[in-house]
Amino acid sequence: MRLLKTTRWLAAACIALAGVVTASAQDKGLENPRSTTFHKTLEGKKVVFLPLSMGFDLTEGWAAVMRQQAKRLNYSFEIRDPAWSTDAGTKALQSLISEKPDLIVAHNPDIQSYARLLAQAQAAGIKVVQINLESNTQTDSYVGADWTEIGEQAAQAVVDKCSAGKGASTKVAIDTGVPTAASDVFQLDGIYRVLNQHPDIQVVSQQATEYNPEKARSIMDTVLQQHPDLCGAIGIWDNQDTGTASAIQQAGKSAQVFLVTSGGGNKVGCENVEKGLFNLYISYNVPLQGEILNAEIARLLLSDGAAGETKTLYFNPLTQITKANVNQRNCWTLDDLK
Repeated sequence: MRLLKTTRWLAAACIALAGVVTASAQDKGLENPRSTTFHKTLEGKKVVFLPLSMGFDLTEGWAAVMRQQAKRLNYSFEIRDPAWSTDAGTKALQSLISEKPDLIVAHNPDIQSYARLLAQAQAAGIKVVQINLESNTQTDSYVGADWTEIGEQAAQAVVDKCSAGKGASTKVAIDTGVPTAASDVFQLDGIYRVLNQHPDIQVVSQQATEYNPEKARSIMDTVLQQHPDLCGAIGIWDNQDTGTASAIQQAGKSAQVFLVTSGGGNKVGCENVEKGLFNLYISYNVPLQGEILNAEIARLLLSDGAAGETKTLYFNPLTQITKANVNQRNCWTLDDLK
């Protein structure tokens, strides 16, 4: 009987000890091999951002979001700033092809200038994501606005305000930026897809501002002198269109001329909506673009596929901002992203 009790006691002790060992192992957790592979694969990679220029809301916003991910995932992130010079940007891209970073994020000045070099970069094994402005060369990925859709939305808004019998006239002015930029050529296509269905709408001016607010103001001054009954205006970018808005305001035409613009949704643009300078602000949401861009960077760096092997694109959602829906959710500051 004593032997049986001893055996039972030893068995119970062994079970208890096994429980302690199991609990101890559980307390230390279990390595996730997918997490380990994810981080090890990204560690030490090199990503370079080639913007149009730093120092304005779009590029500073994207850079802030990209920099955060690079720091979190332990890969390097650099910026080569051509400061609005296409020639400097071309030279920077040529240099990068020689340096062979793992991935380039390219912000194209127009649809042609970088097209050949982007193809060369991919042929050299460098993956390329284009952000918000496309070139004629399709690369591994494009993330950004669908400029055709922006044009259609802008034109439809003007048609709704300026069709015969609705506004001061049926006259509309269009301000472009750089005629060969993706934002211009594709947006104009969208604009005229809509306007061609409404022959009563008269386009009385279509001029390039070169993204310069002062030039935009001067153009609108002249248009309003020639067409004091102007009903609507469509601008390509909110930064330049502050000049257009200023000319309309100084002429006392803010209640008459319906101004549509587009931009990244920063707080300054939203404030211009609140002030009545912009009647409709079509936002392509820089913080959202930055997050999608980060996901594409990580996906491409993790992929074993060759540069240029698979080409994808994603046109992010647009938000129409008016006085009725200006809020913190729709508008951002650079400090929010850092």
